[in-house]
Amino acid sequence: MVKKKIVNLSTYLSEIAVHGIQEKKGNDIVRLDLRNINSSVSDFFIICSANSATQVKAIADSVEEEIYKHTQTNPWRKEGQDLAEWIILDYFDIVVHVFKTEKREFYGIEELWGDALATSYQSA
Repeated sequence: MVKKKIVNLSTYLSEIAVHGIQEKKGNDIVRLDLRNINSSVSDFFIICSANSATQVKAIADSVEEEIYKHTQTNPWRKEGQDLAEWIILDYFDIVVHVFKTEKREFYGIEELWGDALATSYQSA
């Protein structure tokens, strides 16, 4: 009998999102695990930075494409495409935040969720 590793859906989606970010060379990729925080709004926040509005859009598009390719799921909600300084892709269990670098520093999302377990990733 072959044993299969069972992966939590939100963990799987977060890994796909990270891959989509890496495909477009997102900077400072961090996954915040919010599952053990009582007041959290989702299981994971995935956060990254980009150098320009064009790159912000490209990263968000890449994440959407990768998640759709693997799960046939579209985000429940998207915000920020017009200015592309901070695009949010909300998949209920995971929320992807793609920031222009200076906006990420200004809002400090990681500090707001300081109790979360943070995992850092390198760009591909």
